[in-house]
Amino acid sequence: MSTAMTDIPNTSVPLDLDQINEQLKDASPQEIIQWASDTFGDDCAMTSSFGINSAVMLHLVSQIHPNLNIIAIDTGYLLPDTYRFANQLETLLNLNVKWYSPRISTGHIEALHGELWKNEDDASYQKYFDYTKGEPMQRALKELGVKAWIAGLGARQTQFRSTLRTVELQNSIYKIHPIIKWTSKEKFFYLKEHGLPEHPLHEQGYASVGDWHSSRPVSADDGDERDTRFGGKRQECGLHLPKDPDENASRNSSSL
Repeated sequence: MSTAMTDIPNTSVPLDLDQINEQLKDASPQEIIQWASDTFGDDCAMTSSFGINSAVMLHLVSQIHPNLNIIAIDTGYLLPDTYRFANQLETLLNLNVKWYSPRISTGHIEALHGELWKNEDDASYQKYFDYTKGEPMQRALKELGVKAWIAGLGARQTQFRSTLRTVELQNSIYKIHPIIKWTSKEKFFYLKEHGLPEHPLHEQGYASVGDWHSSRPVSADDGDERDTRFGGKRQECGLHLPKDPDENASRNSSSL
């Protein structure tokens, strides 16, 4: 597919997602990112957790839209290796990273509510998510005027992500998934081909990295690498889930 032949829609009106996804079905990650950059310009941003294979998407984007805003959420509970890895990639790829943190400190949150992540009930987790990830992310999207959000999600990561198309609508923002079809092997080969680093905790057996209290190395008892997150009780951190059930039902009803 040649993006030069792609009609660039007027983003002041809703995009026809069925048409766009058909148009991009055979596109490479680079072509999808180019389409997003051409379509949304500076109203486009990318999120990065600076996780195990984050260098893949960060490198892809840096080659096409070097000044793209990269949103990183600092929950206050990230592992020290993650902060150092983020700094390494920021320097290596000359990234335009915008860090967002909770409005109140982790100590303040714990003084008010205790260590919420230790509770298994959904209400406690939702409160933890709202404080540490949800509010900072919504503030970032608003302050940066984001209309389109590029994310390095993979279809094989979680059950929810296996249902996603290349372009979706989430909470009135277009979500673009350039490597949704890539396997772990494809990401590994891309890293090696371009001499990019993996998260340092990969060598210690981590397949997925988030907050220190919700991440651990893979064990022989794990059926899936995502079982190493949130004690195996949750696959999603919440950032990539639709808030509106009707919107999700409408997306799932699509024939594509």
